[in-house]
Amino acid sequence: MDVKHLEGIPLFADLDRKQRARVAQLADEIDVAAGKELATEGRLAYEFFVIVDGTAHVEVHGEPKGTLGPGDFFGEIGVLESEHRRVATVKADTPMKLLVMTAHEFRGLMPDLPGVANKVRAAMAERTAAAS
Repeated sequence: MDVKHLEGIPLFADLDRKQRARVAQLADEIDVAAGKELATEGRLAYEFFVIVDGTAHVEVHGEPKGTLGPGDFFGEIGVLESEHRRVATVKADTPMKLLVMTAHEFRGLMPDLPGVANKVRAAMAERTAAAS
């Protein structure tokens, strides 16, 4: 993964070069087809995703909850909380390019990147409140 590429992703934009290099080392960039189910509600959570390109929709208990696009991320609740289970289903609406980190890599990265950790925690709190 190209370190320079991470500058354009809001979650990582405030990191210094060394921090972005660490993220780039841990993250894989993947392409997925439209229609691909990326996370399934109730299943074990193994990855954290950041959308580089494309869109996906989110459902909870079969009900639409919104659309995600470039710069958005998902999978953090299942990876960091919720007993490692997904709390929503996320499905690609278009072909997508994603950054993916394993749960282990993502959890290990959070203590060293407080700015990223704060953004992720804020999104978790907002999403959890919206689901209540």
